[in-house]
Amino acid sequence: MIIRQLPLAFWVLYNSDAMIQLKLYQSVPLKQEEDGTARIVGSRISLDTIVGAFKRGATAEQIQDSFPSLSLREIYGVIAYYLEHQADVEAYLKERREQADALRNNIEAQQDTAAFREQMRLRRNQLIKI
Repeated sequence: MIIRQLPLAFWVLYNSDAMIQLKLYQSVPLKQEEDGTARIVGSRISLDTIVGAFKRGATAEQIQDSFPSLSLREIYGVIAYYLEHQADVEAYLKERREQADALRNNIEAQQDTAAFREQMRLRRNQLIKI
């Protein structure tokens, strides 16, 4: 039996009796939405969530315990994609963190927390006097 690699991720297995051609590629269970978020197909669970759990040391089975709507095939598929495209996924995750930080800063800049806190102090003092 001889295994020979062919271009484009195809492997051919030669046997003395018959030639069996195996197609060794898989689809990635991810889609990228209009807002740029990568999610597992058919779910609202993001690439960020699965990769984050994996980087914290969770196994695919432990991730499935947290997200029972996902199959092990989907979880392993996402992990395999991450490991195969680690630099790209890390760049994506960094960009997502920067977008989240910018949004958080924008929201916090629009809030007048000093006035709100003063209003709460006055209300508290009124309730205590009663």
